[in-house]
Amino acid sequence: MNSHRISRRRFLKSAAFTLAGYAISNADFLCSLATRSEPIDAIVIGSGFGGAVAALRLAQAGIHTLLLERGRRWILTEEQNTFSTLRTPDSRSWWLNSSSVPIFGGIEPLAIYAHTGIVEILAEKGIVVLAGAGVGGGSLVYSAVTYQPTRANFDRVFQQAISYDEMARVYYPRVRSILKPSPIPADILASDYYRLTRVFLEEAANAGLPGKLLDMNLDWDVVRQEITGERVPSAIAGEFLYGNNSGCKNSVDRNYLLQAEQTGFVEILPLHVVTDIYEMPESGYAVVCNQIDEDANVLQKVIFTSKHVFLAAGSMGTTKLLVKAKVKGTLPKLNDAIGNFWGNNADTLGLQVGLPATNPSQGGPLSAVVEDHTNPLAPIALQPFPFWKETQQDHLYLLGFGIGSPKGKFLFNPLTDSVQLTWPLLDPEIVQLRQATLKTYQTLNQANTNSTYQPKTAHVLDEVTLHPLGGAVLGKACDFYGRVKGYKGLYVVDGAMIPGYAGCVNPSLTIAALAERCVERIIAEDNIGK
Repeated sequence: MNSHRISRRRFLKSAAFTLAGYAISNADFLCSLATRSEPIDAIVIGSGFGGAVAALRLAQAGIHTLLLERGRRWILTEEQNTFSTLRTPDSRSWWLNSSSVPIFGGIEPLAIYAHTGIVEILAEKGIVVLAGAGVGGGSLVYSAVTYQPTRANFDRVFQQAISYDEMARVYYPRVRSILKPSPIPADILASDYYRLTRVFLEEAANAGLPGKLLDMNLDWDVVRQEITGERVPSAIAGEFLYGNNSGCKNSVDRNYLLQAEQTGFVEILPLHVVTDIYEMPESGYAVVCNQIDEDANVLQKVIFTSKHVFLAAGSMGTTKLLVKAKVKGTLPKLNDAIGNFWGNNADTLGLQVGLPATNPSQGGPLSAVVEDHTNPLAPIALQPFPFWKETQQDHLYLLGFGIGSPKGKFLFNPLTDSVQLTWPLLDPEIVQLRQATLKTYQTLNQANTNSTYQPKTAHVLDEVTLHPLGGAVLGKACDFYGRVKGYKGLYVVDGAMIPGYAGCVNPSLTIAALAERCVERIIAEDNIGK
């Protein structure tokens, strides 16, 4: 460890103070303690796509930055057993759950001990939300798709308040330069594991719908090694939700965050759960954390102060922190847009049956997309989704997206001292999104029915989402560069800034590109660390 890193650790140690055994009961008590700490140039809360972008760009600008992450580090092992699997879920799978959860092909619930696992399941009102936990955030558990929206769909979401030309020319390419995604190579596509992709694209062609291979944030050489038996089966075995043991997924801990730490200007503190944010006289903000162990035992309370705080705890984490702060008066000037304009990206999970053989051993995580953007009810996209537990040759699961109205709302419950999301599942506009998705399935089914095959849609579910978006939206709760209205030096740079829908695509690329855009402007104009 070089002297610069040692000095940084000493700096962070002096910048924090602990309150073991004490409760933070009021702002005055907090202020009297926090004024004794040395402020940090910038604090980033969360380490997913938005937080990773912020950390790297702040570091490259020479800004001392502390990144707080509630989850643990997930370090790939030579034994290729870092993560739990869908086949044998254990305590590494779910965040502080006492049983495994049979979602996306999981087996029946098994008793596990509550642990700091990699996926949190949030049972909200009207919807279940899944969120990543760990250094790398949602990139640890996402499907590796790097998918740019069309101009029309992007403008439909942002109403031309953000230039698509600028995004397409500068910020989307900037993210790709770090992640280096690419479509599935021909030799891998030709393997039996990806027969589902070939069947799916043939369906699209028969229906006259645009179909194409997706750019995937995967190391395809590692996938080849899975196929040849040199690496543990992971992508080719339909794994993704709990991580990929083969090392095929280029999650942001392996690029953005790695580069940020290598500068010596960023310190990542895992297992630090942020509970509150306070506005502080003259010193900006106090960020209150519980430092926990991997069994979620609170070791101590820790407080850091900074004049510049970047919220990147995901749509759910960021929004709940802000709603709580507004209601409890720790950030009383937050406007009424906080906690509103949330959506589920129109996520659906559907099943087609009666198809040509798709192979029960299905590879992924995802690989291709069919775009039905001219659907008269709403633009829809469908992607073939591997289902490792499938035993039938003629089944195909599809993950769907669309664009609708961001009608979700977060409310604070004083009885439980918590914030809950309400999603109006039966609202006519939400119902119309389901109908739009079914119409796209109908188009595929009708065009592929013949004397041999009779495709049918068995079901389409929209009660679960992996892509929560909104709650602290650009142009409403924030300006169009993520600056929270009413609070100088407080920023939102994650999925919370997107109004519910990412433009009929998986949202990771757009979250990262918007974060690049926001942080670039903030560093240029907001005098961080000066």
